[in-house]
Amino acid sequence: MKIEQNVIQLMGEAEKRGVNDIHLLPRENKYQIYFRVSGHLVEHSVVSLKKGAQLIAYLKFLSNMDVGEKRFPQSGAKNMLINGSNKSVRFSTITDFLHQESLVIRFLNQTQKRKLVQTCYFPNQVTVLKQLIEVKSGLILFSGPVGSGKTTTMFQLIKEFVGKENCQVFTIEDPVEIQETLFLQTQVNPKAGIGYDLLIKASLRHHPDIIVVGEIRDQETAKMVIRAALTGHLIVSSIHAKNGEGVVKRLLELGVSAQQIKQSLIGVISQKLVPQYCPFCQGECHLYCSFLAVYAKRSVIYETLTGRELEGLMEGGDAQINLEKQTKSFNYYLRKAYSYGFITKKSYRQYKIQ
Repeated sequence: MKIEQNVIQLMGEAEKRGVNDIHLLPRENKYQIYFRVSGHLVEHSVVSLKKGAQLIAYLKFLSNMDVGEKRFPQSGAKNMLINGSNKSVRFSTITDFLHQESLVIRFLNQTQKRKLVQTCYFPNQVTVLKQLIEVKSGLILFSGPVGSGKTTTMFQLIKEFVGKENCQVFTIEDPVEIQETLFLQTQVNPKAGIGYDLLIKASLRHHPDIIVVGEIRDQETAKMVIRAALTGHLIVSSIHAKNGEGVVKRLLELGVSAQQIKQSLIGVISQKLVPQYCPFCQGECHLYCSFLAVYAKRSVIYETLTGRELEGLMEGGDAQINLEKQTKSFNYYLRKAYSYGFITKKSYRQYKIQ
């Protein structure tokens, strides 16, 4: 079978199974191909070193990487027709000390076809998110592991709001993961000197109602986001932190003062995608099981901090505020999902925040 046909078949199966990533990993005398599903690696197949190198070379060519360069890590992206629909795919390579390349293929999120309330275990949590997005100004931050659906949640939340209210939404992303015709979308381009800070400044001149900043990664971006929130805009962004409390600590690490956080931050949402219990598999739904639809194999659990919880967090918290926070914590809802039989005991132990 030709390399091109191998790639089409591999990508088609991965898309059909709801795979997040495909890993091509070099071993002593072979390449192992893995699918990452619900955070777990599942072995798909084994190919020879020669064929594995050919697959990687072809995918590097497709994604406009330098095929001959193996010393330095590379990344690329491409829109591909997979199973009859256009998919945005990102590629990344790195070479080990034996000069053998490994490659990761990531399927970027596409337009969400389900309503936000259908993607989580507890619909009442979405009600709080919808109340937050109706606020005219301030900063809303999402946190969670890579691949936990932060971008999907942000976009679907705003899209459902825009469907009811006429407003202008300006996004700043790296890269654009979900193409949405209702939004004015821009993309960071470091090679051209176009960073988050520059695009945030430019976006303010367009007087948008909502500005979506893909991720807060450095001090300059953090300061610009805070400044925009304080000038009367609603800013929605993401930041890497374990939970809601970690978000505040991360902002402080990035040079944002406690006073600025108090004046601008109106909501912190921490989320994780947790595998759903499958009656047929008697546990987490297997990759090849069709009892649950692909999109239903994992659902979101949120931890939302607003109002008094945020104030208590910033001020050290009194007993009453901390008690209220505990009943809204991620671990509380995770325990509730387990007690209702939505998730397995194994998932409860794995996803519990220590």
